[in-house]
Amino acid sequence: MTKSANFSQITLSDINNLMPIENACHSHPWSEKTFTSCIGGRYFGEMLKNKLNDQQSIIGFYIGELVVDEATLMDICVEPNQQGKSFGKKLLTQFIEQAKVKGALKIWLEVRSKNISAQMLYMNAGFIETGRRTGYYPSAKGFGYEDAIVMCLSL
Repeated sequence: MTKSANFSQITLSDINNLMPIENACHSHPWSEKTFTSCIGGRYFGEMLKNKLNDQQSIIGFYIGELVVDEATLMDICVEPNQQGKSFGKKLLTQFIEQAKVKGALKIWLEVRSKNISAQMLYMNAGFIETGRRTGYYPSAKGFGYEDAIVMCLSL
């Protein structure tokens, strides 16, 4: 059995295959319309696929945005049954590399204050907390709100 993971650029034709991952990873996922609006132009994204024999399955993806020399990580998801296997780190590393190639000098992101595992992933990659947005995200439990932590990485 041959097993390898590779990146490929996200196109509009990939959205139907990525929406189930988006829906499984977020309590308030993007709509298909929002996802579609983040393909092309100033946006860039890739998916990580796993090849096992002749079959490919999508492990995860990221969507980034570049404005002048600043990139923003808009979305990053790993298929729930593939989480905890360092694929989030691979996706984040690829996003950072692509942002550099595109000329970014800084990278920004927001993360839920209760998402400790994501915060650790970002801190281990060199991101630092620069601020908070109080009550930014609707609560995952369906009532109330939770803070967003704003993080930055200087390249």
